[in-house]
Amino acid sequence: MKKTIFFLFVFFLAVSRVEAQTDFYKGKQVKIVVGAAAGAVSDLYARTVAQYLPKHIPGNPDMIVQNMPGGGNVIAANYVYSIAKPDGLTLGAFLPAVYFEQLRGRKEVQFDWAKFAWIGSPEENDEVLSVRSDTPYKTLADIRKASEPPRCGSTGIGSSTYYFPKLLEDVFGVKFNVVTGYPGGRELDLAIERNEVQCRGGTINALFGRDPSRTWAKTGFIRMLVQGGAKRDHRLPDTPTIWELMKTEKIPEASRSVATVILSPGTFGRPIVGTPGIPADRITVLREAYAKMLQDPEFLADAKKRQWEINPISGERLEALAKEVINQPPEVIERMKKILGK
Repeated sequence: MKKTIFFLFVFFLAVSRVEAQTDFYKGKQVKIVVGAAAGAVSDLYARTVAQYLPKHIPGNPDMIVQNMPGGGNVIAANYVYSIAKPDGLTLGAFLPAVYFEQLRGRKEVQFDWAKFAWIGSPEENDEVLSVRSDTPYKTLADIRKASEPPRCGSTGIGSSTYYFPKLLEDVFGVKFNVVTGYPGGRELDLAIERNEVQCRGGTINALFGRDPSRTWAKTGFIRMLVQGGAKRDHRLPDTPTIWELMKTEKIPEASRSVATVILSPGTFGRPIVGTPGIPADRITVLREAYAKMLQDPEFLADAKKRQWEINPISGERLEALAKEVINQPPEVIERMKKILGK
């Protein structure tokens, strides 16, 4: 009899929880704040999430996207962290490298990367350095021996177009002439085509996820010199990882620690976060809904059409990683500042 009463209690508690969640989100509107302008890859991803996520949230709320570009994604991160109400109705989608600004002690930063409510990410998004194949650079060693460094195009410090080549400079003693100020990927592509720049950092998924870079890789217009992941991506089986090269060249542990911090944006991928202080049950609802969305056949078909690779990262794992990358000793932070520029 006691067991029956206990199980009935648990059952009705679970039902009440689901009903409470449904009641909260029913008739509500959820906003995703994007740290980039409309048309950027992160914006396109957020709009796809806004299309498919609501049907997996109890109550089926409406979902909209609000673009809040500027400040290297700091403006959007500040808004989600410090201004938005912690009610589970405001989410954020911004470049993970924005946490560099917190580590660098930038006064404009009003967020703590480790304290966001982490919902999930669809993928890891490791870095890659590519170079025009008509240049003499076949390896990093060729660049190190070059009398004149190749020009690498970049959109700015918060982008893999900047931090990946700068990390390679520091770790391996190579030299790039990093040309910043390009508004976006399309302008960088045009600069490569015109031979204004010969190389660029980027992410593997962006490289293979759109043209012209996808065609360039297929036709051999560009070659990939090094990738940033812990293991070789299946699409780049012949391109060494930075970790392989560091092992071969017996790079000191201090450089490995800095590389871990600077390359961690790739591990975060394209995360969705919430405001700190969201009730725990709503975080659970959002995480579960996000995980279901990533298994939704319609979402997967859309992702396949866009040539996005889906390898989910849970909110729990992102939460642990966020605490890890922010908790760095002073010497690592100082070296990171030196690499990225104070």
